[in-house]
Amino acid sequence: MIITSNKSYVEWGEIFGDEILATAILDRLIYHSTTFNIKGESYRLKEKKKAGIQPASIRGN
Repeated sequence: MIITSNKSYVEWGEIFGDEILATAILDRLIYHSTTFNIKGESYRLKEKKKAGIQPASIRGN
């Protein structure tokens, strides 16, 4: 199973609205897992920038 997220583990509490629930979910997900932290620009965002399309989140809207 591959799970991707643009949020760090610390931010998962905000996503689920409960720090304890997020901790329990992460505990079960990463118990026998390998995690990869990939830094860099998103491929989709890079392609949109090349096409001259800028998402609202980048513009500050």
